[in-house]
Amino acid sequence: MVRIARQRIDDLFGLAEQESLRGEFDLAHRYVVLAREIGTRYNVHLLPEYREVYCRGCSAYWIEGRTVRTRLRSGRRVRTCLRCGRARRTRLRREEPTPPAPGPGRRTPAPFPEGALVGAGEDEGRSPERP
Repeated sequence: MVRIARQRIDDLFGLAEQESLRGEFDLAHRYVVLAREIGTRYNVHLLPEYREVYCRGCSAYWIEGRTVRTRLRSGRRVRTCLRCGRARRTRLRREEPTPPAPGPGRRTPAPFPEGALVGAGEDEGRSPERP
């Protein structure tokens, strides 16, 4: 039953996206409401990408500039629903830290000299002499 519920939730969010792109915001809202009810009934968590596209207050499917306003403030993303006015604040991800630059006390490995990785006693490009 859980697998069927997850599939149905995926289908409903797909339909909500299609209808919102056509401009049918009420129908997209209804699909999100149904998906949330199915998730609640069968104790299925919504995927993180689905949790980011609707308002938790009024279940409106968010389309940037039409149903939600996004602002970046002091390391946070503030999304405000234009239907009910509820604000949702999330932290912005930080970039991966860069490794520290070698300083006066650190040594960097020296590169290999030219030709140092040649095979066992044979030079590249020369074939061994045979008697």
